[in-house]
Amino acid sequence: MKKFTHLDKEDNPTMVDVGDKQETERIAVARALISLEDEILDQLDNNDIQTKKGPIFQTAILAGIMATKKTSDLIPLCHPLAINKSTVNIRVNEDRKVEIDCMVKLTGKTGVEMEALTGATVAALTIYDMCKGFSHNIIIEEIKLMKKTGGKSDFERD
Repeated sequence: MKKFTHLDKEDNPTMVDVGDKQETERIAVARALISLEDEILDQLDNNDIQTKKGPIFQTAILAGIMATKKTSDLIPLCHPLAINKSTVNIRVNEDRKVEIDCMVKLTGKTGVEMEALTGATVAALTIYDMCKGFSHNIIIEEIKLMKKTGGKSDFERD
C-alpha cells in the first residue's frame, strides 16, 4: 500500500528528506483553463487585452513566473528550489477559452510539479483580477498537471 510522503512514522507532517536522491533534470508543465465572457475576449488585440491596469496576458505571465519562485513560501512542505527556467504561455484556444501553460525546469533532487501548478494558478488569478471590473462571470475551470519528467517516474496527460 502506498503511503503519503509528507508524514513521519508517527503520522506527523514532515518535509521529505531528498538528501540521498540523485540530481536529475526535472521538468513539469501545468495548465489552467479560464472562461471569459465574449465581451472581454472580443477586446483581444495582438494576442493580449489592453486595459488601464496594463496588458492582461503579459501581466499574468510575469505573475505566474514570480509565483513559481515563491511556491515554498505558500505550500508548507515544499522545498525552496533554485529554478533554472520558468515560462508561462497564454493563448485563446479554439473553444475561446484562455489556456495557460506553465513550465518549470531545474536540475535537482526534487520535482517541480507544485511550482508549475502554482504558476498556472497565479497567472489565472491575475487574469481574473484584471478582468473582474468588467465582469465577475469568469470561471477558472481547471488546473492540472500535464507532464512531469525526471525523478522516480514520468507522467504525461493525454
